[in-house]
Amino acid sequence: MLAEIITIGDEILIGQIVDTNSAWMAKKLNEIGVKVKQITSVSDDADHIIEALTQAEKRARIILITGGLGPTKDDITKFTLARYFNMGMRRDAAVLEQVESFFKRYNRPMIESNIKQADVPDGCTVIQNKNGTAPCMWFDHDENIIVSMPGVPFEMMYLMEDEILPRLKKSFELPFIYHKTILTANLGESFLAEKIADIEDSLPSSIKLAYLPKLGQVRLRLSTSGTDEAKLKEEVAVYAQQIITRLKEYVVAEDDIALEKAILDVMDKKGLTLSTAESCTGGYIAHLITKHAGSSSVFAGGAVAYSYELKESILGVQEKTLATYGAVSEQTVKEMASGAISHFNTDYSVAVSGIAGPDGGTAEKPVGTVWIAVASKEKVTAKLFHFGNKRLQNIERSASAALSMILNQLKEDSDLL
Repeated sequence: MLAEIITIGDEILIGQIVDTNSAWMAKKLNEIGVKVKQITSVSDDADHIIEALTQAEKRARIILITGGLGPTKDDITKFTLARYFNMGMRRDAAVLEQVESFFKRYNRPMIESNIKQADVPDGCTVIQNKNGTAPCMWFDHDENIIVSMPGVPFEMMYLMEDEILPRLKKSFELPFIYHKTILTANLGESFLAEKIADIEDSLPSSIKLAYLPKLGQVRLRLSTSGTDEAKLKEEVAVYAQQIITRLKEYVVAEDDIALEKAILDVMDKKGLTLSTAESCTGGYIAHLITKHAGSSSVFAGGAVAYSYELKESILGVQEKTLATYGAVSEQTVKEMASGAISHFNTDYSVAVSGIAGPDGGTAEKPVGTVWIAVASKEKVTAKLFHFGNKRLQNIERSASAALSMILNQLKEDSDLL
């Protein structure tokens, strides 16, 4: 079963907002056995929307639309849908009651444009939006289903989970789609492919292998679909185990999780704690760690120490070290890591100091120069990296390299992985 997602709004096309709705919807659709054929973003233009819908109906049985359902003049989706389906408009009593209740709850006055939120194409099925005023509209068109939802993410998510996905499962006999993901680190995509080329060549046509690279890591995803869930999992498991065995030294996790989550899981299992000492990454490593629920069982905290004064007062870096070698040096980053261990009383720490850019570099230490250290209570190791001249990329690369160094240290330390 194929689906297509259409997001509507000039704000997406000019880069004012990022379309996170499509990725979330695609994942949820995949979980119920629906494959997304295409994702399209279109402008707030009726002809553009109609063209996108016309083409989408040729490719997919399910078309999900988000955006353009607000009360202002630039929100034209429902009027365009009425034109597309050759329908008139009606004022839906249930929607009007929902809108009135919403404004009453927040003690806000209603104006005519708010009342018009209850106007919908007269041939659609209205699905109540319990978290906003924009109605969700369901259209049965020939053999296809077209659903229009608000673009506000939390409104769309509730509608999808509570209403749309259950209705789609009742409307179609959907297959089971299964993915098995293996997370690897410290080896590039092309080298991984070379190592498992024979295994990949032996895969049956029903199982697809995808390489999903990210800075410092690659996810390998085996995918298949069918009606017999147990059989599908059993078939994929055979090839997954062959890959895991072949790539044993590079395998971080046998699930679709982030590198930092894999590190947290290992350290939590062993009862180990971690702290951070960040300069050029500005707390980004701590952010990656703490976005995972339960991270507090491992992550004690950290310091963002940009200035010499804070490196000295918070992390215990010696004034002489900074004066002699500078902030971006092996000596300083090692003292930062050791200071974090001492001051935050953790089993491990990671420290980063570098020149993120776009300025601040010198001939000896150009932009992109980054020192990273990982410390335990027994030892400290440091490594020099030379990244590019793009600030945000340097921050991301530094964080990825730091996480990989933590992982490598855990591997070196007796039976932690």
